Amino acid sequence: MSAWSLPRLLAKLHDDIEKRLATVREAFEHSGTKGDASEHVWLELLKTYLPERYRAEKAHVVDSKGVFSQQIDVVVFDRQYSPLIFNYEGQTIIPAESVYAVFEAKQAINATYVAYARAKVSSVRRLYRTSLAIPHAGGTYAPKALTHILGGILTFESDWTPPVGEALLKALQGGGAESALDEPS
Repeated sequence: MSAWSLPRLLAKLHDDIEKRLATVREAFEHSGTKGDASEHVWLELLKTYLPERYRAEKAHVVDSKGVFSQQIDVVVFDRQYSPLIFNYEGQTIIPAESVYAVFEAKQAINATYVAYARAKVSSVRRLYRTSLAIPHAGGTYAPKALTHILGGILTFESDWTPPVGEALLKALQGGGAESALDEPS
């Protein structure tokens, strides 16, 4: 029996996600079904591995002025301090203040999908967000500074050769900070 290995465990998790996404791509012909299934793979990964305080859902985001984002494939949000605004029959509405990250899930990355993801990210980042003082037993904490909402695209394939090269960099440039996709660190 071999010793435990974190790199091997993580590599197997990676292989599992890649296999599940490949099955979705190969098994389903209908683009909507394929999209829903791949979103489910990403959501399940995040739901399994995010700390319990955070949640990941397909959702719309709303601000305190009643303005809604476009539907977002994967929204990562704080569930501990921000109640859901609405959750009914698979439709979830999340307050803008609780959002940490938004992602579009696509079968492959290309210029069209990068532009699409940028528009979705922008629809969330331009929402009005507030921050209030937090009362506690010993007094009041100052309002929490608003955090940058991470934005990105989740995919395992690239339509470009090489997959990460000049074409990808060109697609990621421009558009301003509101629609920029964040680089992995």
